[in-house]
Amino acid sequence: MGRTKLSVALCEIWGWRDSNERTKDMSCRDMLRALDKAGKIVLPAPKRTTRRSGDSKGVRHLVHDETPISSRLKELQPLLIKVVTSKPDWQQFKSFVDQYHYLKFDRCISENMAYLVMSSDEKPLASLLFGSAAWSCRDRDSFIGWGKDEKRRNLNMVANNSRFVVYPFVTVPHLASHILSLVSKRIAADWDKKYGHQICLLETFIEAPARFRGTCYKAANWTRVGRTTGRGRNGGHHTSIIPEKDIYLYPLDRNWLSILNEQKGTK
Repeated sequence: MGRTKLSVALCEIWGWRDSNERTKDMSCRDMLRALDKAGKIVLPAPKRTTRRSGDSKGVRHLVHDETPISSRLKELQPLLIKVVTSKPDWQQFKSFVDQYHYLKFDRCISENMAYLVMSSDEKPLASLLFGSAAWSCRDRDSFIGWGKDEKRRNLNMVANNSRFVVYPFVTVPHLASHILSLVSKRIAADWDKKYGHQICLLETFIEAPARFRGTCYKAANWTRVGRTTGRGRNGGHHTSIIPEKDIYLYPLDRNWLSILNEQKGTK
């Protein structure tokens, strides 16, 4: 049995499925690789070379208009926020993120929501990607008041903003914070429409101050609640393996704290 078939079989045995009842075999496969790397299990040899996290192999960089956009925000409004669903839009989204975000494009595992942002005359401005929340985040959990049980029940109501990039040929004051505000007003409805359950909190991790200052998130009323330990989003490491990052949160519901601490989470 190969790794793919094994991960699917384990998901069936454990009942490991997403909100749409699809097996989470990619998440399972990542867990198996981590256990194999730690020497806890021995996996069968891969039947083909797998793509490493952050490897942009397979992402085709599309030709697009790179005419500089330097104007006032009101001259571009109303902005067009497009949920990425079609194959052509995904190709465009991956191309932009892979070219212009410092982390490039990585595969989307589990629930996710991608947006393309354009001016009123459909000129490309920015891309955003939201996905499942990090499991391991001590300062976030402390701020919410989560223990392990509460987190396990309600983590699927938190979405992580893993990518946000305003393209380098776009220089428009206040654009980034305005985009964050627009997306935050609609993402809960978009998420519910796609996955059939609510989200009530957004999180993001900013490599500050070495790379960024978090200015646009602060301007969009996101709250800094602490700093990561550098052990990765799923934890399990005793020492820092990635740069430490500032943790920012943005509530989508006025009752978000009570919702995230309810005894019974949304399935």
